[in-house]
Amino acid sequence: MLHQPAQLDLMFQALADPTRRLMVERLCDGPASVSELAAPLAMTLSAVVQHLAVLEESGLIRSQKQGRVRTCHVETQALRAAERWISERRMVWERRFDRLGAYLAENPEEPDEGNPT
Repeated sequence: MLHQPAQLDLMFQALADPTRRLMVERLCDGPASVSELAAPLAMTLSAVVQHLAVLEESGLIRSQKQGRVRTCHVETQALRAAERWISERRMVWERRFDRLGAYLAENPEEPDEGNPT
């Protein structure tokens, strides 16, 4: 799914908007029509469709039209790819913090002579 860093950029750009995050959260509960996604939002149906287009372009959701109803669903593989990227960064920082903790444990700070603690 994520063969290019550009795809990851599109996903994070899409998720940067709170309305689109709300839509993805709703779709994590199951497929929904555009009308269902628009119902709790204070915006026009046209604006909702534009948000969905950004999500679809990023690969986070897919939609299909049956008759007059367009139904959207979340692409779990795309979410897993973003989660994997975040987890890799988290593991790097956790290792760094572990090394810092070990260093600080081995090298306790000596109090300043002029500043009693």
